[in-house]
Amino acid sequence: RLMPELPKFDDEDLKSYGDEEEELALSPPAALMSVLATQELLLENVLECIPVGEFAVIQPLSDEFCLVLGYLLTWKLTLAFFKAASSQLRVLYSQYLRRTKSLNKLLYHLFRLMPENPVFSGPTSEVPNKDTKTFFTEELSLDVK
Repeated sequence: RLMPELPKFDDEDLKSYGDEEEELALSPPAALMSVLATQELLLENVLECIPVGEFAVIQPLSDEFCLVLGYLLTWKLTLAFFKAASSQLRVLYSQYLRRTKSLNKLLYHLFRLMPENPVFSGPTSEVPNKDTKTFFTEELSLDVK
């Protein structure tokens, strides 16, 4: 609930950024980026032996599962923050992510975590004329209970 409210504070300070020769960058909330940086390092240690294109098997409720879930939920917060920001702020935030290579790391991690066959075995909504249900065809509930 809080993430969409945070960009308005940076919006007020946006006027202080002048036209300088150096390309400007603005960090999303420092606490969030600190957690993300720590999780990136830990996740890289877990996935270091798996090349992009192959997938890691993460056992549910293991330490690795909790780490991956925390990492993905941190990115969900970051994207909620971006969504609420103005287009000018998004440019500055994206420059920061480009400099820290956080988005590149996210894509590397996702391509190593994505299953080869994303068949969905949980409870699904009814989709007529579909034999195989995948994570891409079903609506997922991500609410934590």
